[in-house]
Amino acid sequence: MSRLPPLIALSYFEVAARTKSFAKAAKELNVTPAAISHQIKSLEEYLGVELFIRHHRRVSLTPAARASLPELQDGFKLLTKAVDNIRLFSEERNIVTVCAEPLFATKWIVPRLHRFYRRCPEAEVRLQASLLSVDQSRGSEFGKSHLKQAGIDVSVRLGYGDYTALAPQRLMNLELVPMCKPGLVSNLKNIQSLGEYPLLSDSTLLRFDDPCGWREWLPKENYEKITPLRELRFGNGLLALEAALSGQGILLGMKSLLAPELLANKLEVVIDRPMLFDQAYYVVSAGLSNERTIARQFREWLLDEASKSET
Repeated sequence: MSRLPPLIALSYFEVAARTKSFAKAAKELNVTPAAISHQIKSLEEYLGVELFIRHHRRVSLTPAARASLPELQDGFKLLTKAVDNIRLFSEERNIVTVCAEPLFATKWIVPRLHRFYRRCPEAEVRLQASLLSVDQSRGSEFGKSHLKQAGIDVSVRLGYGDYTALAPQRLMNLELVPMCKPGLVSNLKNIQSLGEYPLLSDSTLLRFDDPCGWREWLPKENYEKITPLRELRFGNGLLALEAALSGQGILLGMKSLLAPELLANKLEVVIDRPMLFDQAYYVVSAGLSNERTIARQFREWLLDEASKSET
């Protein structure tokens, strides 16, 4: 570092070299052209080499300036990135950005958020709901770069859990059971009687390498025998849930995820035969070694809440 000239002189040089004009550089930096000229002259004296050839009302770069400009610009980009990382630990130290699949974000995280704020009253949670939090194939390539590019500290992902670089921690199994609005189903004698009602499906779960739907929940011979079979598909779990709450059919849902609706008698289990699938909800973050304190606190809170819901 002792060999480096003053940073302000290097920054003035970068702008003047990029714009090829002391006047334009002065305007961009909100200083006078004389200030630019002074800093450039000081830099040339410090380095012992000319950086600009002065012409009438313009300047051109010397070979030394042309050779050094690209790496200098890369260096400033790295400095900017480093300073941005520092700011994450300072002025935004209490902000945590979280992303989850829409149904999980809405029905599980949001109703519990007040408990996290009791634990961390200084926190500000920025919660995003996105189907991009669902990994429908095994061997997911989702990694640290995806979280960083999206500015996400903690993500709850629905998938197979093979996020090797993200130290995944299982939050909740994907276990589905038929449920519907109370009073919708009457005199359900057997599984074949399900054919008397519309069967509601979350299309997100049907796109997995190993689909999670009625065809998988029902024994193969029973699925084929149910006639007429009317299956209504919805683009995400929230839409399918709303259809079930309004009495439009029978939904394959998670008792652990929809416990409030079951306890409030907004939904009831039709046939208590849960099926456990390979997929699950996992919490991941960009790396436990450099995890910000607020992100670690939120991740640990998620795990605590999940363990409570299992008991």
